[in-house]
Amino acid sequence: MLKYVLKRVIYGILTIWIVATATFILMRLVPGGPFLSEKAPTAAVTKALEAKYGMDKPIFQQYTTYIRDALHGDFGPSIKQRGRTVSDIISSKFPVSARLGLMAVGFALLIGVPLGSLAAFNRGKAIDRTIIVICSAGVAIPSFVICTLLMYIFAVRLQLLPMIGLDTPLSYIMPVFALALLPTSYVARLTRSSLLDVMEQDYIRTAKAKGVPLIMRIFKHALRNAIIPVITYIGPLLAYLVTGSMVVEKILTIPGLGGQYVSSIIQRDYPMIMGTTIFLAVILIFMNLLVDILYKIIDPRIKFR
Repeated sequence: MLKYVLKRVIYGILTIWIVATATFILMRLVPGGPFLSEKAPTAAVTKALEAKYGMDKPIFQQYTTYIRDALHGDFGPSIKQRGRTVSDIISSKFPVSARLGLMAVGFALLIGVPLGSLAAFNRGKAIDRTIIVICSAGVAIPSFVICTLLMYIFAVRLQLLPMIGLDTPLSYIMPVFALALLPTSYVARLTRSSLLDVMEQDYIRTAKAKGVPLIMRIFKHALRNAIIPVITYIGPLLAYLVTGSMVVEKILTIPGLGGQYVSSIIQRDYPMIMGTTIFLAVILIFMNLLVDILYKIIDPRIKFR
């Protein structure tokens, strides 16, 4: 396993380098710049700002300087948030997104897996069809529609939940539900289809013929193998959610990393875009590696090559 992990780490470092390089090049190819606004600065001011942030140097020199500093954990200063570094912004915003993301993933697993199991063991019945319809709607409805409906019903009409921020425990209900609806629906569908396939296997029929109780057949034999596709999905999902769901955080005015990432793109804050993109890539690669290791823990028959 150690050899496999080392190989994955090397591939991960290569992937991060490719992501950083592609992001750096694409930002420079897009017309305009970070210092343009409705009130355009003079040429002298623009040159002074470019010199301050090292953007007056040749592109290759800017690239090598940035990669060297990034290797030491320095993503540079934010262009739009004066006096703050990208690392400081990420460290202050990431815990908010991580807290929401972990809560959403936990909700998706606690609700999605039982729903999928319930649908699988009632295949073709009314409860199965109902769960399928609900899950299909949960996957199809965009997150910004969910956010708008939640805000209108619970914040505007009923005035039960706060509309913005995360100041109270009630503030977490709308963003967590909006983040968790799609993964919950997808986890339920994955669990159902995987469990239906596993229940047709010979070892499940043998356990049933031996008189093994239904609960034991589900949790000890069937669900353990059926959960592997769910873990495959949860890995990248967790990386995405803990880094911040951009649309949900922006609409609900949550001070997380996702909303900050959207703002940095709109404002052309090059260092912030680079730092957040690299950070997301690192989290995603780490979660994929963790998922592969969990495969081995759940099913010892899996061999790493």
